[in-house]
Amino acid sequence: MGFFVAQLLTGLANAGALFLVASGLSVIFGVTRVVNFAHGSFYMLGAYIAWTLMNHLTGTAGFWGSILLTGLAVGLIGLVVEIVILKPIYRSPELYQLVATFGVILVVRDLAQYIWGPQDLIGQRAPGLDGTVTLMGQAVPTYDLVLIVLSLVVLGGLWLLFNRTRVGVLIRAATQDREMVGALGVNQAVLFTGVFFLGSFLAGIGGASQLPKGGANLMMDLNIIASVFVVVVIGGMGSIFGAFVASVLVSELQVFGVRLMPQSTLVLMFVVMAIVLVLRPEGLFGRPDTTPYQGGSATSPKPFRPIGLYGKLAAAALLLVLVLLPLTDNSFLVYLLSDIVILCLFAASLHYILGVGGMISFGHAAFYGGGAYVAALFVQYLHTPMELAIALAPLGAGFAALIVGWFCVRLSGVYFAMLTLAFSQVIWSIVYQWTNVTGGSDGILNIWPSDWASSPVVYYYLVLVIGAGGIILLRTMAHTPFGYSLRGTRDSVLRAEAIGISVKHVQLAAFTFAGAMAGLAGSLFVFAKGSIFPTELSIDRSFDALIMVFLGGVQSLSGPVAGASVFTLLQDTLSSFTYWRLGLGIIIILIVILSPQGIVGFGSRIATWFEPLARLRAGDRPKEEAR
Repeated sequence: MGFFVAQLLTGLANAGALFLVASGLSVIFGVTRVVNFAHGSFYMLGAYIAWTLMNHLTGTAGFWGSILLTGLAVGLIGLVVEIVILKPIYRSPELYQLVATFGVILVVRDLAQYIWGPQDLIGQRAPGLDGTVTLMGQAVPTYDLVLIVLSLVVLGGLWLLFNRTRVGVLIRAATQDREMVGALGVNQAVLFTGVFFLGSFLAGIGGASQLPKGGANLMMDLNIIASVFVVVVIGGMGSIFGAFVASVLVSELQVFGVRLMPQSTLVLMFVVMAIVLVLRPEGLFGRPDTTPYQGGSATSPKPFRPIGLYGKLAAAALLLVLVLLPLTDNSFLVYLLSDIVILCLFAASLHYILGVGGMISFGHAAFYGGGAYVAALFVQYLHTPMELAIALAPLGAGFAALIVGWFCVRLSGVYFAMLTLAFSQVIWSIVYQWTNVTGGSDGILNIWPSDWASSPVVYYYLVLVIGAGGIILLRTMAHTPFGYSLRGTRDSVLRAEAIGISVKHVQLAAFTFAGAMAGLAGSLFVFAKGSIFPTELSIDRSFDALIMVFLGGVQSLSGPVAGASVFTLLQDTLSSFTYWRLGLGIIIILIVILSPQGIVGFGSRIATWFEPLARLRAGDRPKEEAR
């Protein structure tokens, strides 16, 4: 009995720090609808800033004063991020804000490395609280009990704020219907900034309070953000009490899972989130969202139209360059071009469901990496030739997408996105832990092309043919009656159903097709690299695909191609510098702020500046002159 009590208290202590971070994110999303992936960076900054302050402020007062000052400092940093980066793009599609916050992650990561160095920092013990307490024969760290009390104090303080103050009432009202709050005369700009400060303050407190238990390191941001989003989704977007209950649930499952089912710890919380989303999409304590979630379709893609003469000439010139460049006998350039073509196909497959279908996936890499593993497993165990393995990979990835999509298309908006994330983590954990078959973290090695394609140049041309063919197929499918039906489900579900379109079946078919095309890209990747590892199914790879699509622009089918090319070239160019993430993050933020329509949208806007000049040269005089 004592063992279970000790484990229960350990889980509650872990839930305390998790709740502090998750409550801040829940408030931010509930009011502003910003999918703030930089929230984990605020948590990391809280740990680093607290480490610095605790080295200068000594004693009990200094320790707790450092935690409070850290919260204020991180709150101010979050306030600056909101004003400088997010405020200019609040009217843009909400997932553009996701890309901007991902740029913030890159910037904060390198700034933290520059200031505090790459090594892990060990936090000092809380004065007077570094011992243990014996409960039922089991030693429980005293600081764990303090964290439990701290989380309860913060929960009580937030309840008082939201139920006994005018500001809290406005925040709760904005969580339920922010448009009505604005109609009543409330300054939404000030409200959003205040909420962002509060959420960042709580994240800073969470990072500082866990410092005596875990220290500070540069991986804290990505290590915590998945758990935080799981907690917020399970508890219900905007529900503080829901965030507390979900934090306890997730933390206890993790603690007891380590003891009882060690193999389940990587995926257990995602399985719980998937179950909750399927049974109750708004979360345990959430309410159905009355504010339309704009997602990726707030700015609808332009109507499909045939490629004009200039477009055909540009495409022909690009194809000619891609064919001739490998003949320069530059092996590095050949490998780089292969990577670009493969990622263009990967990004285009995501764009098909995001831009054309309005379905935002946070787990598309599961099918990209899944296709790579299908091809590798056939070669590894059945000695399948490369040609057949490439053909089978999209079938395997498409089948996985069919199963996942059957659950996901029941939801929409951010709930759809989070359910795809949950299933992708389940697939990743299976690949990572099924060591006997997939090799686990060691991956699968020595998966090379057939003899006739063993030359890097020959294989590049194979990649170019298949990759370009896949992109053309995606574009062709967008122009078919099925593609127009998919656009109809994106623009108005009610109208689509009214004219007889089976919305869920169309979305499921599109999701399956996009997953198969991502698997095709994955199969090309595994033979290009000669190996495959679980990282190709990870959240990071899914976010890379999202950034490629949004950088290029969701309004155009050429957007993902441009975005993937630029993103890959930027990574390759900047990676030679020590702080390359800082430069890449700044570039991403600037593109999102200055050109929310993406690179292709920005190019189209420039092209319109020259249209009057082109008409004049063609002899088309303005109407005033004709008169």
